Amino acid sequence: MSPRQAERETAIPHPRETSRLFGHREAESALLTAYRSGRIPHAWLIGGPQGIGKATLAYRMARFVLAHGQPLAPSVQRAEDLAIDPDDPVARQVAASSHGGLLTLERTANDRGVMRTVITVDETRETIGFFGSTAAAEGWRVCIVDTVDELNPNAANALLKILEEPPQQSLFLLVSHAPARVLATIQSRCRKLRLRPLATDDVIGAAALAADLDANDPALREAAEASEGSVARALTLLGGDALKLQQRTAALLARLPQVDPRELHTLGDSLGTSDRVALAAFIDGIDRWIAERLHADEANANQNLPRLARLAEVWEKIVRAARDTETYNLERKPLVFSVFDWLADATR
Repeated sequence: MSPRQAERETAIPHPRETSRLFGHREAESALLTAYRSGRIPHAWLIGGPQGIGKATLAYRMARFVLAHGQPLAPSVQRAEDLAIDPDDPVARQVAASSHGGLLTLERTANDRGVMRTVITVDETRETIGFFGSTAAAEGWRVCIVDTVDELNPNAANALLKILEEPPQQSLFLLVSHAPARVLATIQSRCRKLRLRPLATDDVIGAAALAADLDANDPALREAAEASEGSVARALTLLGGDALKLQQRTAALLARLPQVDPRELHTLGDSLGTSDRVALAAFIDGIDRWIAERLHADEANANQNLPRLARLAEVWEKIVRAARDTETYNLERKPLVFSVFDWLADATR
């Protein structure tokens, strides 16, 4: 399950509606400096862990460029950050998804109202008409891909064709939770911008603002401290039960490759039958565990290459299975058993 799904579950505003950015001053400065130079790279790959504000930064940059179309203008040269007034017409149009100069590629619902598991090639091909259209807003045209990880192979190739011959005054902001796995030919055409996990205080501030919470609430601080810098994760954990579920998941992961079927039954029962927050907490715990293993093995990548490959392959299977479980509202317990079966095999 993606953080965007968890955000919808906890009623967090969409990044296009979020005007304030917590943390990431260095990344914001890099974007602003590049734009003020008048020679900004046409494509940026904004990478980092889930739920830390990558899409928020992308929309913040889009609003600034669309509101200030002349990089060398005095107002741009004097700007200290990418903020624009929330009441500015551009900000309002972006929040309403009605600005003619902005195209967003993200997963959408199909004809039956079911969320797709990928961004399709037909949706990606909209970029061709968008950048070639004279009917769009004059000046800059910006495309945000949230996330590039969710492009299917044909969609990734369609995007690549546009990146290879970018139109004038075009800007691509590609959001990725795993930038190293993005198609190498896409990576080569992007300036890479890596975002780090947020500090605990920034997580608290962002979560409190997004979900209208008391920043002094001890429960919020506890969740923020356990979130590893992710606002979405903190809000997922805030319910208490989700935090306990992650702790139970972590305890079972620590015993791998040994697996206790009785404990898996208990864990499966705790996920319920349609609780999206619980499912998100479970998958998030798995994600953190795999990320830690991959990071630990990277130091000796040559020796541990087979293990790295197995874990990466298993993670892709888990992501697909979790999406199917959430999309089609499948039973959670079979997913729990499958996940631990795959991980046990990969860690033996």
